[in-house]
Amino acid sequence: MASNTGQMGYLPSGGAIFCTIPDIFYLPELVFGGLVWCLIASTTIIPYNPQAYVITVSLFCFVVTFLWMMIFACGSHRNRSSWAGADVAYHAFATLLYLSASVLIAYWCIILSYVDGAKDTLYYKLDVAAVVFCFVSTLVYFIHTIFSAIRWKSF
Repeated sequence: MASNTGQMGYLPSGGAIFCTIPDIFYLPELVFGGLVWCLIASTTIIPYNPQAYVITVSLFCFVVTFLWMMIFACGSHRNRSSWAGADVAYHAFATLLYLSASVLIAYWCIILSYVDGAKDTLYYKLDVAAVVFCFVSTLVYFIHTIFSAIRWKSF
């Protein structure tokens, strides 16, 4: 019987990373993280708001996730258990970063909702969309962390 979870104790390389769990989550991480990055970048930055932190988290996670995916795709990890542990550590760290960014930008949107006429502006709607995609990114990174931990324990 075929399984898309990959072999236990095995780190895939090449095109196999797009067919195995947890590596299949690289693409949604990049898509949703890129959406957060683009949505925050297209709004205005009012002093004392957390948008700079959110865009920093989004940009950092986007770049590192892309590099991490390329390491696995090129086979540079050489199927060592230390890479599986590093995969868990990075995705857990990225989950915490995205969770903090999600809470901050959601709090900022709540504050903006009390400003008269702010709910009718395009910037407010973009910030709300960024909140949604930031929480979705957090969820995808969390799921990737759980499945990476399961794979790491199988080594």
